[in-house]
Amino acid sequence: MTWTSSNGLALPDLVPPELRARWTALGWCPDRDLYALFHDHARNHPDRAAVIDEHGTLDYAGLDARVRGAAAALAAEGTGEHDVVGILLPNGRDAAVAELAVAAVGAVSLPVPDGRSEADVRSLLSRSRAAALITTPDRVEGIRRTELPHLSRVWTFGPARPGATSLDRPDPGAVRDWRPARPDPEAPARILVSSGSEGEPGMVAYTHNAMAGGRGNYVAALHTGPGPMRNLVLVSLASSFGSCGVPVTLARHGGTLVVLSRFDPAAALRAVERHRPTHLVGVPTMLRRVAALPERADTSSLRTVVASGAPLHQEVHDACVERFGRPVVNVYGSTDGVNCHTARRPRDWRPGMAGYPASDVAELSVRDPGGRPVPAGETGEIWALGPMTPLCHVAAPDLDAERRAPGGWVRTGDLGRFDPDGALHVVDRLRRTVIRGGVNIFPAEVERELGAHPSLAEAHCVPVPDPDLGERVCACVSPAAGAAVPTPGELIAFLRDERGLDTRKLPEHVVVLPELPLGPTGKVCASILSRVAAEAVGAHH
Repeated sequence: MTWTSSNGLALPDLVPPELRARWTALGWCPDRDLYALFHDHARNHPDRAAVIDEHGTLDYAGLDARVRGAAAALAAEGTGEHDVVGILLPNGRDAAVAELAVAAVGAVSLPVPDGRSEADVRSLLSRSRAAALITTPDRVEGIRRTELPHLSRVWTFGPARPGATSLDRPDPGAVRDWRPARPDPEAPARILVSSGSEGEPGMVAYTHNAMAGGRGNYVAALHTGPGPMRNLVLVSLASSFGSCGVPVTLARHGGTLVVLSRFDPAAALRAVERHRPTHLVGVPTMLRRVAALPERADTSSLRTVVASGAPLHQEVHDACVERFGRPVVNVYGSTDGVNCHTARRPRDWRPGMAGYPASDVAELSVRDPGGRPVPAGETGEIWALGPMTPLCHVAAPDLDAERRAPGGWVRTGDLGRFDPDGALHVVDRLRRTVIRGGVNIFPAEVERELGAHPSLAEAHCVPVPDPDLGERVCACVSPAAGAAVPTPGELIAFLRDERGLDTRKLPEHVVVLPELPLGPTGKVCASILSRVAAEAVGAHH
């Protein structure tokens, strides 16, 4: 089956339809669209807190009223089931209203982390052939409509602006007469944007069932105890990891979503104390910065700390356990549609352990270069297939040819192995490899060992060009609070003598920064570090 947008974007489903039907028959997918699921929660629990942000608390009845008004405004201007709608908003209630309103008219949402550059935004809107954009008033002027011929409408919340229409002022009659669309649950619902760590950010299309079923099932497994989930999500709701927010926490599970408009460690700690979330959700760098704060706070509401989006290191894990007194669940996942986690036995986690696969999310297999499964203990590429599996890459048939296999399998580009107990261990990304004179070096291995140094807060390794060997490893590090910065020689001696790292894998350059830069999705920004490292290394030659 291929879905085609009003502007000619084709999204083929690379998963056999009989598999999709089987997953629904097994109860792994709800077989309903995202807005219908959300509206049920609004009808059954109107007074439950839906979104808590810097403006206060919005309950389900209030959120649904705003969603229906915005959806009526969208529909009145012709936005519907064959449109892609970009959403460029900070975390908060407006972002939730926008995404649910797009779902309510049956269109496909393309949330873009609002920290993206204007060039990235234009590229994403152009490649997706987005028919409309919902953004903040201050960004309207930066949208160059002449460069986006498919973009016919721009929307904002609040007063109308030149070049944009307000979503907050729909015609009362249009709202009264509006009825929600009922798109096929196997039609596209959301486009996830990759972090772009390997270049231009990619896009992957997900169905309603893949979001509410596959992703919904993994988030449900992270929760224990009575009552609805109450998630403080530190990452951008527009990121792949942040998709656990609106379509899952709200639409699928009817929980409470607590968000900050921008990540700030002190604000995050205050939000835990004030809003009493059950789960603190973030990338390891964010969690480490919150855990390192000297301020005291009541964090007793937390049941679990959830880390994903980047490798979890022992030191970050231990800092979170010490600070919050709760188990840390490691989630391994990607925009491409792979997931497993350690929620079943969080205290058994050790560095490199991704977690235990679940059939109602995604079956995982480790394969050799010929696509054949390898025995437990042997390393190969991780493949994934299940209710979470997306339709396809967006406007990138070359990526589908490279990263999708027959039968719908996703080739993750990650190297891993299963242990005899069935736990998956991730070695590194196949595409994140430093090739030094013909020797393959996996940066994640070096970063894990650097993370054990007591004077370092963060470490990230990047390749730097070398005219002789092709590439060399540069370690970008930031010191722990109050710690003296170790010299490059001391770091090398630590890795070699105390951690036993192979001499060929030792970083040959070290760059010290006060703090490692974060990208729009909350991960360490590899592209900035690569540029900084190349400039620093070049200045010494």
